[in-house]
Amino acid sequence: MDKLRFNLMNKKFGIMQGRLLPKYKGKFQAHPLGYWKDEFPIASKLGLDSIEFILDYNDVEKNPLMHKSGVKEILDTENSTGIKVRSICADYFMEAPIHSDNTAIVDKSLKILQRLIENSSMMNITDIVIPCVDQSSLKNQKDINNLIVNLKMVLSIVERKNINLSLETDLEPLSFANLLDKIGSENVTVNYDIGNSASLGFDSDEEFKAYGDKITDLHIKDRLLGGGSVVLGTGNVDFKKIFNLLSKYEFKGLIIFQAFRDDEGLEIFKKQMSWLYNNFKL
Repeated sequence: MDKLRFNLMNKKFGIMQGRLLPKYKGKFQAHPLGYWKDEFPIASKLGLDSIEFILDYNDVEKNPLMHKSGVKEILDTENSTGIKVRSICADYFMEAPIHSDNTAIVDKSLKILQRLIENSSMMNITDIVIPCVDQSSLKNQKDINNLIVNLKMVLSIVERKNINLSLETDLEPLSFANLLDKIGSENVTVNYDIGNSASLGFDSDEEFKAYGDKITDLHIKDRLLGGGSVVLGTGNVDFKKIFNLLSKYEFKGLIIFQAFRDDEGLEIFKKQMSWLYNNFKL
């Protein structure tokens, strides 16, 4: 696991936004509007490297990612704490899917995505995660075809800015690989959520064989088979196997903690980070 250790020692290891803070409006995952800056010094003290920013559907225009002045606030916060924003989890598209049949929704979502790409380029963002799971799941071939057609409309800008659109889906490994092939861009990559894959009962060997070389953003999470998120080490994720596969495929992307949280956030994260480091000597 030398290569994985090397990545971690170089601090390509971050936290999903809000996991070190009390819940925002009781939500499990959301941009903590009004107190997002508080997380940066906490992350720095914990030895983390980055925060994966969240773009929510609600209050999207209040998110600093959407405005030049907000980008400046983020950059100033980065400079004062040493914690970078290298990736974005664009949960906005769970509520307004890019593959929707509603042309008005798609038009607005593509405009939001283009603004996000433009502003991300000013922060040296490497990955924008596009979730196609839960309510935005790709339920049929029509959804898949819509996604392919609509994403191709923004390929020129993501390739020019060299930003990855990192897709998170619940498709079977070969179907996911086929989707990527049809889009046909090196800048459309994979967000690999190890907890979600365990919950779906996917074989990680098959997943990595299908698209292991296309994973650029990794979410660390544990889930029960067919169930929800649980504390790391208490679910169905085979962490040793996953880390060996990451080493085998020479993973060089971002590693983001999206582990189980409670209402408070910080102490449960510390417990899980210690478990991971102590058990796998990372």
